[in-house]
Amino acid sequence: MPIDPRAPYDPNNVFARILRGELPCRKVYEDDFALAFHDIAPQAPVHILVIPKGEWVSWDDFSAKASEAEIAGFVRAVGQVARENDLVDPGYRMLANVGQHGHQEVPHLHVHLFGGRQFFAMVPQ
Repeated sequence: MPIDPRAPYDPNNVFARILRGELPCRKVYEDDFALAFHDIAPQAPVHILVIPKGEWVSWDDFSAKASEAEIAGFVRAVGQVARENDLVDPGYRMLANVGQHGHQEVPHLHVHLFGGRQFFAMVPQ
């Protein structure tokens, strides 16, 4: 089902349930603003999801409505997760899908961090 990035937040989405402790995750990081954990269907040797703790459907929703503290805290958490997982050198890919054309599958903002191998095409053909 396509995700509308401007739809109201669904508190029963899988990431909301993970944040509430109703579903398990393989946590790698947590602070006041974010939770990071290994993806259950990794697309690279390292595939970590970073989610904000607030109720944000998409990057569009978050960037328009989150407080400056939430935005700064989440962006810093994404960077911290990359550093703590040795992704900065030799590099990594960061991806946030938004809406139908972006192939967003969960209506909770999340950033994918991919690492552990060389990436080539920005968007596979």
